[in-house]
Amino acid sequence: MPLWNANFFHEAADSIARHTARLEGLARYELKVAKMSRACELTGKAVQTGNNVSHANNKTRRRFLPNLVNVTLISEALNQNVRLRISANALRSVEHRGGLDAFLAKADEKELSQRARLLKKQIAKKNAGQAAA
Repeated sequence: MPLWNANFFHEAADSIARHTARLEGLARYELKVAKMSRACELTGKAVQTGNNVSHANNKTRRRFLPNLVNVTLISEALNQNVRLRISANALRSVEHRGGLDAFLAKADEKELSQRARLLKKQIAKKNAGQAAA
């Protein structure tokens, strides 16, 4: 009687295949889930660091988080609602400049998030099409 079983190798191969498939599935899941950054999508305002300074002048590191709020803004050019995570300061700037379209027209590309850049291009394209017609 042999000391090893012929099915042992097949069972081990099946086990390894199931394990790698599970890991690939987890990797795919991790790619889909994106962490939400603590930065304003319109102004680029992000986390800053500094010190807590006590009365005895002891210094400990701390983080200054931006005041981010989830808002739904209306794009008049695209005629649709846009959900963004922006700072309260940016919300005031959007209102001051006359809406999302006007804000994005003046905004610098470097400060905008990927979604906001795409919106800016879509709005510019729409406005150029209306001006030509």
